[in-house]
Amino acid sequence: LKAKAHISSSHVTSRHRKAKHYTKDSAKYLRKRERERERERERERERERERERERERERERERERRERERERERERERKRERERERERERERERERERGNAKIDGI
Repeated sequence: LKAKAHISSSHVTSRHRKAKHYTKDSAKYLRKRERERERERERERERERERERERERERERERERRERERERERERERKRERERERERERERERERERGNAKIDGI
């Protein structure tokens, strides 16, 4: 019974070279992956900051809108107040007219 086929020394060294190359590569590969992950995290942080800025702008627009709404409401209130004032003025005017009519004996 014959043992395993002979493995040539050149075969061993080539395999060794490949293995060595691979380990060196794997360190390089790991560093590269780490850099990629770092860049990805950076992009994620950037997107998060962008979303935060967007939310901030949204809140700002909302505040402005509410402010304009309150301003319009105050304006309407002032208008109604002036209208009531004119109404009271007309009422007093009519009262005077009736008073004058009574005095004149009509």
